[in-house]
Amino acid sequence: MVRAVVFMLLATAFIFFTLKKQHGQTQNRRPTRRLGYKININIPPAPVFDPLVTKMERLHQAHEKEGGGENDGDNDRDDYFTDEGKLNVTLRLIVLFPLLDTAPKDGFVCLKELETWNLQQAEERLIYRTIEELRLRDRDGDGMLSFSECLPRFSKEDIEKNETGHGEAGWWNQQFINADADKNGLLDFDEFNNFLHPEDSNNEEIQKWVLREKIRGMDSNGDGKLDFTEFVKHTYDTYRIYMEFETLGAQIPTAEEKFADLDTNNDEFLVVEELRPIIRYLQPGELSYAKYYSHYLIREADDVKDGKLSLEEMLNHEHSFYNTVFDDIMDDDYDDFHDEL
Repeated sequence: MVRAVVFMLLATAFIFFTLKKQHGQTQNRRPTRRLGYKININIPPAPVFDPLVTKMERLHQAHEKEGGGENDGDNDRDDYFTDEGKLNVTLRLIVLFPLLDTAPKDGFVCLKELETWNLQQAEERLIYRTIEELRLRDRDGDGMLSFSECLPRFSKEDIEKNETGHGEAGWWNQQFINADADKNGLLDFDEFNNFLHPEDSNNEEIQKWVLREKIRGMDSNGDGKLDFTEFVKHTYDTYRIYMEFETLGAQIPTAEEKFADLDTNNDEFLVVEELRPIIRYLQPGELSYAKYYSHYLIREADDVKDGKLSLEEMLNHEHSFYNTVFDDIMDDDYDDFHDEL
């Protein structure tokens, strides 16, 4: 079933649905990925392989805001899209191939080259969203955000109550404090970027906050840590699925082996600090998905199984690189991140 879903949707879509099925309601306790999301399940969009697709997404959003129609001045649409508005996939892959084949430039695209490319696209999208959200919320134009600018839906009374239940003002305020590295009560661009995209942050306090929320959804007895039974029930399968996908059949530690490896103080419990080494498996962000997407593309298109892709192989599997992504982008319901909470 796993293989069938991968072929049908994309590697990331497979992972999204697998994790959703495994964890059920525990996913609803995850921090919202962007402040404007009105959904409970916290999943990023599927990775976008082609920067032109991202560009067209932005143009579409701009036209929607302005209430306008087509952008007649954009030559990319004429150069790379058919009369029906469909992306000319073959042409785009021919254009992109030499941009991917860089280290070394040998006529093949290896995993490292593909991963570097996809990570660049993911990072650019994260930065763009942060710029847009900062622009929308920075009422005084100083390039920094106070808590009330970040989350204007909370009144002064809400903030003073400081209630720390999931999604309450105090809960968000703790994450604001985590992101405020210089502790000046305001978030600059980098701090706001961490606040907005916690799963992609290297901020230690934010990572701990993310993991505490994750543990809360998996901790059956409410003691704030995971015993082996809870680890097996809620955590190990997620870790195993990602590892199977990432390692291409290499031996994966058993649940007992991985638990023992993480349990550094040998007390038979896992706490936040001990789970940090596998945070990208338990709570992957868009950068992690970009890496998994690269593995997926290599697996799907590498016909001769030499660990790299020729242009011919990419063209033979062009659906794997552009699987309905442009149709999804042009869906009016695609992006909700400008909606207020």
